[in-house]
Amino acid sequence: MALFNKKKNQDEAETASEKGFDYKSGILNALNEKLNGTLYDDCIIMPRGFTIDVKVGKSEEKENVNLLQVLFIVEHDDFDEPLIEPVDAQGQTPEEAAKMAADIFYGAVWHPLDQSMFKKNPIHIPVTFLNQHYDFDMYAQSIVRIGTSPDEKPVMLINGIINQMPKYLGSKKYYWVRIYLAKHKDREVIEVRVNNSVCSELARPYKQYIDTWDASEKFLCEKQYAVFVQREEDKCPFSKEVVMKTARAAIQKMLEIKNRDEYLKMAEELDEIAENKDIAAEVRIFIPEILAKMTLGYQEGDSLFLIENDSRIEFKKTQLRSYFYIQQAVIEFLNSRPSQEAVQKIVMNSVAFRELRKVNQEQGHEPKDLFVPGTAYKVGGENYKVW
Repeated sequence: MALFNKKKNQDEAETASEKGFDYKSGILNALNEKLNGTLYDDCIIMPRGFTIDVKVGKSEEKENVNLLQVLFIVEHDDFDEPLIEPVDAQGQTPEEAAKMAADIFYGAVWHPLDQSMFKKNPIHIPVTFLNQHYDFDMYAQSIVRIGTSPDEKPVMLINGIINQMPKYLGSKKYYWVRIYLAKHKDREVIEVRVNNSVCSELARPYKQYIDTWDASEKFLCEKQYAVFVQREEDKCPFSKEVVMKTARAAIQKMLEIKNRDEYLKMAEELDEIAENKDIAAEVRIFIPEILAKMTLGYQEGDSLFLIENDSRIEFKKTQLRSYFYIQQAVIEFLNSRPSQEAVQKIVMNSVAFRELRKVNQEQGHEPKDLFVPGTAYKVGGENYKVW
């Protein structure tokens, strides 16, 4: 997450690209000097199926310092989603900034991935939830620090949440956790992501730690990745592509529904598209809830609550792989710039929206001031299993 001030006028300074420096090539070359992979088609191809791409965001020169924002994108056939690492870097020259970005990525991300490939010093993490058991190996060593004194011993950030991690791991082959702490003067950033998704509850244990930092004079940052690899092969009966195909179709159909009969017809059509009634049900349930969360701005916890036999079983969104596939389809829909009326038509079916509207009418609270612990849902099919 960038803490650099955004430039108000792009014409005030000459960017590195205007000077003729190709940041992408500079970063890839600097990184590949460490990795010794194969540079091909503007990415790095590594053994064992990993590819690394780079997207350069903003670059500017400010007070004779080159500031750079970069996205590193790591893909692998066993990843359900690409690993995306945002990096801020700087240097006296563009070459120095490019090298710093490569060094940060290498230390934060590639080191634990390399450990996982060669099974170096794994830590066993058993996971049991909803009568299912999975065994993971965790790899986490490197800690990237910016602005801190070299005399200060690094803190293993993952240790602050290691006991909570089994609650966030599900059936996927790979999970990764990104812990990012930054502070400058009175501004603090505490962010924990699991497979690119922000998990607000995992950020809380770091508040006391970051409050001890003295960042009155300079920017301080600490970052750590932990990679979790399931020992068994993925046995999920459906693919990401099927879920997203079903979700995209559901969004379009939800825009056309006028009555309950049409809703029931849509449900039958989604069953056929998904070829899996449980997936079709999850798609119908979660699209309005995810869209409500994204458009209304209320705070939501990391949990899902499965209703079975009049009881509620709590687990985490990251443990239901379809949830984030559906969320990706919703993001695609929002990126298409739909009308406010179209968004509202779907959001009206959200249970959270109806409850928030009731609270607003009775107590006058705005959605942004409210916290929802999670989403409760029920799938009527027999033998429903969380994947």
